[in-house]
Amino acid sequence: MFQTYLVAPLANGLIFFYRLLGGNLGLAIIVFTLLLRLLLNPLTKPYMDSMKKIKELGGEVEKLKSKFKGDKIKFAQAQADLYKQKGINPQAGCLPYIFQFVILIAFFNVFNQGFKGNVTESFNKTLYPKMAFTQDQVINTKFLYMDLAKPDVFRVPNIPFPIPGFFLVFSTLLQVASMKLMSPTLKAEKKVAKKTPSETDDAAVATQKSMTYMFPLMTLFFGMSFPSGLALYWTVFSLVQLLQQLPKGWYHSLPWKKN
Repeated sequence: MFQTYLVAPLANGLIFFYRLLGGNLGLAIIVFTLLLRLLLNPLTKPYMDSMKKIKELGGEVEKLKSKFKGDKIKFAQAQADLYKQKGINPQAGCLPYIFQFVILIAFFNVFNQGFKGNVTESFNKTLYPKMAFTQDQVINTKFLYMDLAKPDVFRVPNIPFPIPGFFLVFSTLLQVASMKLMSPTLKAEKKVAKKTPSETDDAAVATQKSMTYMFPLMTLFFGMSFPSGLALYWTVFSLVQLLQQLPKGWYHSLPWKKN
C-alpha cells in the first residue's frame, strides 16, 4: 500500500514536472515540493498557528510555572486552562504534520529506488505506462554543481572524509532555525528551571535544547549518504516551513530596519 499510494504517485508527479520543465530534474523537485507544501498547508496550518500562539504566551506560562513551582499537577492544569482560554489546541494538526514526515520517507524511497543503476530503467519500474520513458531516453540528473543521484558532498584531496555540500548544510541550518521557532517557551523555561530546586525541570529543558540541534545534525550526517535530490527536496521543504513560522511583521523587527 505504501508503494502504491505514496511512492508511485510521488514518482510520477516528479517525472510529470520533469517533462513539463524541459528535462530539469532539480527544478522539477523544487516546483513539486512547493506544490506539495501548498496542498498540505490547509492540514498543517492549525498546528503552525497553535505554535505561534504558544510563543506569544511564553511570558504568561513562565509566570504560571513560577506560581506553581513544585506542583506539576496544578501547573499543568493552569497551563491547560490558559491555552483553552486563548483558544489554543497544542495537539491541533499533529497528525497532518506527522504525515509530512511520511511523505519524506516516501520521497526517500522514490530517490532510493529511482537512482539505482540505470536511472531511467529504475524510474520506469515505478512509473505509470503513460509516464514511462522509452529506451532511447535518459533522465538528466545534473543540477547546478550536483548529480542528484549522488550525495551532496565534496571530496577534497588529502582529506579522508567527505565534506557536506551547500544544500545539506543549508537545510541543516534551516531546521535549527525552525526548531528554535517551534520551541517558543524554551528560554522562559530555562529561567524558571534555575529558580526551582527540581532536577526534572533542568532535565526537560536540557532535553528540549539538545533536540534543537540533534535532529538537524542527524539529517546532516545521514544526508551525506543519500541522493542529493532528497537534500534539495528537504531544503525547499524546510525553507517554506520556516517562512510559515515567522511571526507577522518579522521583517520590520530586523536590526537594520530599526535604525
